[in-house]
Amino acid sequence: MTSTTRWGHPPGLSTLFFTELWERFSYYGMRGLLILYMTAPVAGGGLGFDTARAGAIYGLYAGLVYFACLPGGWLADRVLGAQRATIMGGTLILSGHLCLAYPSFDTFYLGLGLVVLGTGLLKPNVSTMVGHLYQVDDPRRDGGYSLYYMGINLGAFLAPLACGWLALSDPFRQFLKGSGVNPALAWHWGFGAAALGMALGLISFVRGAPQLSPQSARPATAMEGFVRGVLVRGAVVTFLIAVCGTVAMRAGVLDVARLSNLFGLFLLVLTAAFFMWIFADRRWTPTERHQLRLIFVLFLAAVVFWSLFEQGGSTLNLFAARNTDRVIASLGFEFPATWYQSLNPILIIALAPCFAWGWVRLGRRNPSSSSKFIAGLVFVAAGFAVLIPAARLAGTGINVSPWWLVATYGLHTVGELCLSPVGLNAMSRLAPVRIASLTMGVWFLATSIGNYLGGRAASLYDTLSLAELFTVITVLGLIAAGALAGVVRVMPRAPSTLSGES
Repeated sequence: MTSTTRWGHPPGLSTLFFTELWERFSYYGMRGLLILYMTAPVAGGGLGFDTARAGAIYGLYAGLVYFACLPGGWLADRVLGAQRATIMGGTLILSGHLCLAYPSFDTFYLGLGLVVLGTGLLKPNVSTMVGHLYQVDDPRRDGGYSLYYMGINLGAFLAPLACGWLALSDPFRQFLKGSGVNPALAWHWGFGAAALGMALGLISFVRGAPQLSPQSARPATAMEGFVRGVLVRGAVVTFLIAVCGTVAMRAGVLDVARLSNLFGLFLLVLTAAFFMWIFADRRWTPTERHQLRLIFVLFLAAVVFWSLFEQGGSTLNLFAARNTDRVIASLGFEFPATWYQSLNPILIIALAPCFAWGWVRLGRRNPSSSSKFIAGLVFVAAGFAVLIPAARLAGTGINVSPWWLVATYGLHTVGELCLSPVGLNAMSRLAPVRIASLTMGVWFLATSIGNYLGGRAASLYDTLSLAELFTVITVLGLIAAGALAGVVRVMPRAPSTLSGES
């Protein structure tokens, strides 16, 4: 594609930039409200769940969102094509947010389920379509992905500010009251803003679809009889599981906590089965087997990292709402707890170019991927270590300074920049050619497990003291960093040179 926008990139990039910006706005807007809405008292418009139940639901939802990217990417590759999958996914997400915006408990779980299905279809395929805009050797390719990543973080920055203000701010609740509307419905205005964001994303995508690569409009592989059979059987099994689960929950045999536990068990079995299957194959060369061992080690480290980092929407969100002083005295204004969640994306936008420049500047002294993973784990653990004295202060009944959480999010952002982009690069470089795509799916699996565990951590919020909870989390991160350093140290060197991975 030769025509360019004012950005100096193919015109389709602006379409995907704004599609992802608004989709991430909808996702992070709803994510910021979710656990606060579930634990808010019924009289205040919330669901009145205890933290154990809310944490189980949040963990199940967060884990499923990223897990759904695996079948979503497969369906686009084999059946739908990336463009059609994105439109279907965006429509499902919009429907899910509208269910949450409707003030009824009956639509709550339906809304979460629709968002999960829609994100699975949309999230992996928008990223794929960015690559379709460029030739493999196009020098603008990295810059295009950088701009696209900026769109993600811009949406993630704006969402907690806008949705949080509508759902949680006293001025807006007073406005609703003055307008004759029950202020307890403010939660659903926040969810409605998330729905509006996804609607804008869909409009942006549909209007700009003609500017996208024709490659994005068709499946990458023709649907053969075998694939059709897998699709039909998968749809039938999924439908039967959904029906049986609904009947079991209606009968009281299965509750959300048990369902969340079953999903966690499923992730564990799936992970074990995948790596056992991979390592059982005797056709790997010694170099490939070394690469697979390193992938496995980095996978475990990524799971631990995301289980700590993704508590921004669970335990850290609860801490922000319940235990921090959010009043700006000079303005006489109390800002919503969700606003803290805008710190990470704005810091990413500010610091990512510095990290990219720094890694290049180091040249031959650039640390290995495993060293950067260790640094990521240390920084994310340090973020929780900062909160241990803050938790002790909060235990005396006072609301602590917001600067404690600012420091935590700052350390977490540095950890993310050490691990997240490096992890994607390491997986793509280490993956043996014949399972390259499958290995990238494993990265989504690590994110899914981490999100699940990070959500479940909120279940302990009222079980342990805050100082105990943050201490346990800190120690877990440091143990993982130490274990990774030890394993990498004793691992045999690769039979042939793997740049940066020895």
